[in-house]
Amino acid sequence: MLGLTKVSAVLLATAALVVASPAPSPVIHLLPRQTIIPGGKPCGQNNATNRRCWKNNWNISTDYDNINPPAFNNRVYDFHITNVTNWLGPDGVRKPAMLINNQFPGPTIEADWGDYIIVNVYNDMQDNGTSIHWHGIRQYGESNQDGANGVTECPIPPGSMKTYDFHVTQYGTSWYHSHYSNQYGNGVVGPLIVRGPAAANYDIDLGPYMINDYYHETADRLHLRAELVSNGPPPDSDNILFRGKNIHPLGASRGGSYDRLTLTPGKKHLLRLINASVDNSFVISLVGHNFTVITNDLVPVNPVVRSSLFMAVGQRYDVIIEANQAVGNYWLNATLEANNNCGRSRNLFPAAIISYQGASTTALPTNRGTPRVATCNGETGFSPILTRTVPSTAFAGSAVGTLPVTLEFPNHGRGQVFEWRVKNTPINIEWDHPILEYVLENNSSWPGAANLIDVPQADQWVFWVIQNDFALPHPIHLHGHDFLTLGIGSGTFNINTMKSQLTFNNPIRRDVVQMPGNSWLVIGYKTDNPGVWLMHCHIGWHVAMGLGVQFLERKDEIKRMMPLDQLVPNCDAWRRYAKTSPYLPKLDSGLRRREGEEVEKREPAWRRIA
Repeated sequence: MLGLTKVSAVLLATAALVVASPAPSPVIHLLPRQTIIPGGKPCGQNNATNRRCWKNNWNISTDYDNINPPAFNNRVYDFHITNVTNWLGPDGVRKPAMLINNQFPGPTIEADWGDYIIVNVYNDMQDNGTSIHWHGIRQYGESNQDGANGVTECPIPPGSMKTYDFHVTQYGTSWYHSHYSNQYGNGVVGPLIVRGPAAANYDIDLGPYMINDYYHETADRLHLRAELVSNGPPPDSDNILFRGKNIHPLGASRGGSYDRLTLTPGKKHLLRLINASVDNSFVISLVGHNFTVITNDLVPVNPVVRSSLFMAVGQRYDVIIEANQAVGNYWLNATLEANNNCGRSRNLFPAAIISYQGASTTALPTNRGTPRVATCNGETGFSPILTRTVPSTAFAGSAVGTLPVTLEFPNHGRGQVFEWRVKNTPINIEWDHPILEYVLENNSSWPGAANLIDVPQADQWVFWVIQNDFALPHPIHLHGHDFLTLGIGSGTFNINTMKSQLTFNNPIRRDVVQMPGNSWLVIGYKTDNPGVWLMHCHIGWHVAMGLGVQFLERKDEIKRMMPLDQLVPNCDAWRRYAKTSPYLPKLDSGLRRREGEEVEKREPAWRRIA
């Protein structure tokens, strides 16, 4: 429905349903196993024995890139973002924080497949801008709602508000977070779920289950520490939180409590796992139980049973847990790789408690489970239900681009710093002049530091060979698309001799993929979504140090599809604020590189949060 206004798109979609067939009669004789096929009978309502169906006319095989339920609802939320000086954190340590509606994690956004989500974001902080990115949401024809400041909008200045209004054309589990420097590491983050059909039946939806690293110091100060080569690896997290809870890493006597989640014996439970960390990736396992994976990120997959799951920063899994063990308490463990290649924590055994109904509500589990040896390798072996097959002949010529990722060690004022580069450029966006505003102005003179790649062709497959020339892995996230992971391998990719190592027939598809160290990653997507889309490492320190690139997709169509003039009032307000702020200009990439030679003379743009 690209190019249509939201209202007309909804009306046309509804009219199409009416014209295509009369309203279905109440369905009372369908067996649970029956599902709809194009032109066939309605399949019934979504329930515990019929999860593959959705609202009678759609199902797990409905291609959401082409067909969506009408927007039955507007889901409206008000977010007030504040800074708190002396917040008592979940593990008993007081610290400065940034909160949404005075809570952490922020409120859960809930919608049904096809709904519109409307979020009024009020910046009630004194000295910080903000913007909210709706992680994984495709934003078809709505790039201006993506929430990446310096890319799709200016930051929201203190004392101002912005309304985000977007259509959810996928379903599953995701999250939202600030895209203003490393602000989400201070607390501006929360879950987002879109209800829809599922690849397997379950009885109870337990809701979102956010797991994230947690720091007693503010994320901005930690970034200043992490960027200095003299400090070595990035700082260890102080804790790992489960749904915003855990005991103090030195013991419960210092504060905090374990998160407890209850299972009903004999029932199957849907759990929506989210890694909302700044730096830490981990392997998740539940003692005595398996996970049946039915979704990775927002892509439904044929069910696969796993005893554990590696979760890179930004990744999600919808899993089904069957309560088929003895009534009791069980550890849900998060295990980190021991060599600090994908993060390390002061909490050596981060865990939460999964309790069966009828078990003690105070006793701790006694079985720690079989020790896991965690690696930093991403999961493989998932098969998307909605298939995408790319002709191998398309992987040739100008359709294939190369994006080398390197680490340099320049000197910037305070000393030698880590600087990540893509195509030999550390990305550095302009908060006060986002790329979509350049498009509005018919201005193509954006700075080279924007690291922008023009992708003009429409509805064509494009491929990117991302070559990682350093030993550390990166969780690569692309806005505006879920992409095909055609292949991952060690060493250097050679397009002339290694094409046979790629998978073109329904490869894994998701919006975050773990790229190993000293390796290559080949991804592909179809240019079906005009806009400007950021691709970056989702480790906060790495993107702040420059690891990102922008794709300007189908530039000539953007102004016709979305009201870019709506960018101007907020950008004007930000530019007025920036003239008076003592904390500007910024010092990092602005997306969560260090620049400027006066680091010791002024505080960073995000420094004051109290």
